[in-house]
Amino acid sequence: MSQQKPKISPSFSYEPLEETLDIKPKSEGMMIGIPKEIAFQENRIALTPDAVSLLASNGHQVMIEHNAGEASHFSDKDYSEAGAKIVYEREAVFKAPILVKSAPIIEEDLPFLQLNQVIISPIHISVMKAEIMETMMKKKITAVAFENLKDDSNSYPIVRSMSEIAGSAVMLIAAQYLGSANHGKGVLLGGISGIAPTKVIIIGAGIVGENAARAALALGASVKVFDNSVYRLKRLQNNIGFRLWTSVIEPRMLAKQLKTCEVAVGALNSQTGRTPMVVTEEMVSNMRPGSVVIDVSIDRGGCFETSEITSHEHPIFMKYGVIHYCVPNIPSGFSRTASQAISNVLTPLLLESGEEGGFENLIWHRVHLRNGIYLFKGFLTNFYLSQRFNLKYTDLNLLIASQR
Repeated sequence: MSQQKPKISPSFSYEPLEETLDIKPKSEGMMIGIPKEIAFQENRIALTPDAVSLLASNGHQVMIEHNAGEASHFSDKDYSEAGAKIVYEREAVFKAPILVKSAPIIEEDLPFLQLNQVIISPIHISVMKAEIMETMMKKKITAVAFENLKDDSNSYPIVRSMSEIAGSAVMLIAAQYLGSANHGKGVLLGGISGIAPTKVIIIGAGIVGENAARAALALGASVKVFDNSVYRLKRLQNNIGFRLWTSVIEPRMLAKQLKTCEVAVGALNSQTGRTPMVVTEEMVSNMRPGSVVIDVSIDRGGCFETSEITSHEHPIFMKYGVIHYCVPNIPSGFSRTASQAISNVLTPLLLESGEEGGFENLIWHRVHLRNGIYLFKGFLTNFYLSQRFNLKYTDLNLLIASQR
């Protein structure tokens, strides 16, 4: 049998077809709940009315508990006009599949938590309790911690913003307590012509230290920075743009400088546990009467031996004639600015989560976000927490891969 040759029709067109783009299926609207914070001294709210308005116009629903934004001077009217639903029962807000909080989960929240809920909140490892972790694991919750949330440039955006606020606020607070009205030394923080500048010691050259140094220098103070990391000291100098007096933490040198300073700021950081205590009681006892100690790292134990936690209502106490300011949550005292900073980070995250069709799809594509997750569908994925509470640790990357 003879093989037939293929026929080519003269009318056949060889023009290429238009390229068809891969269009994602339309995302489903999410339901986001924001409860009023009842935790100690928490004045912030995680989403501002502007953020709510943006989420609502993208087809998402936001439920906010009555007066949740009051401490940040955002009214219920602001939120309802932005498209949020104001709810009067705490329980109702917790029914939302995605919960956004500006304070960690506390024992009072546990009965309201839902199965398979996604919770975005701070974690405060130092005050976390095993029973809270165990309850959240039983309820198969996926939990994201503010402090560990990374962006695509590998930095921690919320921690950075809060540290910037704390660092800048430190000098405003110091200036206030050096004044005669607060039984301070009656010294103006900074310097004026013909008078030696106020001396400020900063222990820790991280973001808090850097912003505190900037504010102090801008006021005209003389600034000396201590840190055990030469890299951090070098980075601080580069960021500020000129040579500063810097030193590694050497006890004799530190004691000598503390003796003659007006303001001492503790801004050391610890990723895992307690902050190292580098200033002894003896060093504080040798400081000038009326000088001010501000321990920003008090939420992780503090780096002055004399530090004790204080509150925004009673922020200071005296010891050896030295004013101690040890409020653990300084950004909460500037709650509106802090709320806007948190909202700036979370809003794009929530919008993207909606576009990807849920949080789990988002972390499949955005690997840097995985760092913030300490619980995934009830599995504990934070190594420090598993060690601390002796709970089973599971690798998050394996969990995500097994879900696909």
